[in-house]
Amino acid sequence: MTAKPRKTQPLSVIVLAAGQGLRMKSVLPKVLQPLAGYPLIAHVIDAAKALNPELIHVVHGKGGDLVRTAVRAPNLRWALQAEQRGTGHAVLQAMPGVPDGALVLVLYGDVPLIRPATLRDLLKLAGPTSMGLLTAQLGDATGYGRVVRDAKGRVLRVVEQRDATARELAIREINTGVMAVDGRRLKGWLARLKTHNAQREYYLTDIIAMAVKDKIKVIPLPAPTIAEVLGVNDKVQLAAVEAEYRRQRVHELMLAGVTVIDPARLDVRGAVSCGRDVVLDVNVVLDGPVQLGDGVYVGANCALSQVQVGAGTYIKPNCVIERAEIGARCRIGPFSRIRPETTLQSDVHIGNFVEVKKSQIGAGSKANHLTYLGDSTVGAGVNIGAGTVTCNYDGINKWRTEIGEAAFIGSGTMLVAPVRIGAGATIGAGSTITADAPPNTLTLERSMQRSVDSWRRPEKK
Repeated sequence: MTAKPRKTQPLSVIVLAAGQGLRMKSVLPKVLQPLAGYPLIAHVIDAAKALNPELIHVVHGKGGDLVRTAVRAPNLRWALQAEQRGTGHAVLQAMPGVPDGALVLVLYGDVPLIRPATLRDLLKLAGPTSMGLLTAQLGDATGYGRVVRDAKGRVLRVVEQRDATARELAIREINTGVMAVDGRRLKGWLARLKTHNAQREYYLTDIIAMAVKDKIKVIPLPAPTIAEVLGVNDKVQLAAVEAEYRRQRVHELMLAGVTVIDPARLDVRGAVSCGRDVVLDVNVVLDGPVQLGDGVYVGANCALSQVQVGAGTYIKPNCVIERAEIGARCRIGPFSRIRPETTLQSDVHIGNFVEVKKSQIGAGSKANHLTYLGDSTVGAGVNIGAGTVTCNYDGINKWRTEIGEAAFIGSGTMLVAPVRIGAGATIGAGSTITADAPPNTLTLERSMQRSVDSWRRPEKK
């Protein structure tokens, strides 16, 4: 007879995020300090969401309105810990919203590198008759609660640093605070917490001894890496976690086949996907989502944010590209800026000191020098000379410029929008165009040149 599989309990995640973070010396709550361009707590919530919980409860304190504004996700519930009375008290604030029969996972808003895979393994250890406790071995365990075991290696309790004896302080296995526990039992244990400790607080860790007393098996799970259980309490620790995050992401890219010229000088923030034979030079910042096609080269000192780049495109050094779609085999830079809502089709050339904003540039078109293209539609095969400006702003409204395919725009041209340049038109250099130019025709506007013989340059006395 085949045994019936155990019914899976619904999952509720509680994220503790009420700490003020005084050591950050910042007006921002600690959990809003940025890691790879996103708040610390956003990384934790992303890890929680990967587990498909029914609810995520965030316990906030001072500055909670800022946290609620910065962090938005479906299935989030907020609980206020108005008075800081310890981790047990914090979890208690969220419990009224935890459904009966749920499995509860406790996470921390300042422990951002925790991995979903580790949390899945921890959840497997928890149920009505057992709980999972994530632990770690540290060479220097100063400041952490110690995991006390009996002679057979079974977990007995967790003792905090300030309450530990000299013998207990010698223990190197620490409690990370991350645990998975049956919701009904957790409610009962929280109701029994006392403040008989050095800090006069309700310690969540005191439920470990309660579980042992109630014959609930406490199963420790050693963290696969120390990095994923590191907490952040000051800017020094924040920088250390940032470096570890960067190292992990760059390592993933290189294993996927990306050539990284110097792994220590690449910043990856958010989702990044790369095709074959992508090369990233030094000091590149990728702020996802970023998609790089096969054979893309990104030169030194470039910043790409929310960008899709087609295969074979070459981005020269010192370019900034944001919220844009770049086609295949384009050539960009050096010192180019591609602003939001821009689309470059295939084989487009955008050269040095050219800025493109909210524009669509057709296949094979070129703007190689010192040009501004804003609110414009440029057809295929257009050549735009140096110093061309689409004058799109009248002080109140933005107006569009339309340039037909195969047009030629001479150097130093001002295109005063709204204006249309017909297909195959040629605009003479130095023109200020204020009316539509017909197709396949030369259009130019120049004032008469004259020389004044009687004029003399002023001289310094």
